[in-house]
Amino acid sequence: MEINSAKFVISLPEYNNFPGIGKKEIAFAGRSNVGKSSLINSLCKSRSLAKTSGTPGKTRLINIFLINDSVHFVDLPGYGYAKVSKAEKERWAHMMDDYFKVSKSLSACILLVDLRHKPTEQDVQMLDFLRYNSISYTIVATKADKLSRAQQNRAKILVAHTLVVQPWEILLWSSVTGLGREELLSSIEKHLST
Repeated sequence: MEINSAKFVISLPEYNNFPGIGKKEIAFAGRSNVGKSSLINSLCKSRSLAKTSGTPGKTRLINIFLINDSVHFVDLPGYGYAKVSKAEKERWAHMMDDYFKVSKSLSACILLVDLRHKPTEQDVQMLDFLRYNSISYTIVATKADKLSRAQQNRAKILVAHTLVVQPWEILLWSSVTGLGREELLSSIEKHLST
């Protein structure tokens, strides 16, 4: 898959009717500050398509992007951010749960985990949710450029062990160096073709 055009469509407080709904969707999920917005920008070769921030919890709405006039990328709010109220956490959880229940166009979910840290309980729960609901997924371990090659290999094994997957099922990613871009585009293309 090659991305030739990408544009922001809409931000939604809950998933419902929006311009162009019905096109195939690729959702991006992961804990707060894992780099979902940076990944989308890097994937689309844009610096400002998705709003990024060093502050966790920046994405508080469901953000929809139109890719190649034919596919929607869906940037979901991050989970697990401790510095928001319980009510806000519950609102985000409800928003995500609704998205997965309501969307009729979801082709796959890209699950992002931070390669520098052991996956959280919420990461494990998210993957269990995807498996239970038979939602296709690709696991992407972000921020790989922050680790040496040896550290990457050790971290990848820990991630695989925690999520109960094989190491080769985890795609290493860096929005800084472009590591993993072609592999992720290829994975997305496969998800869209099934």
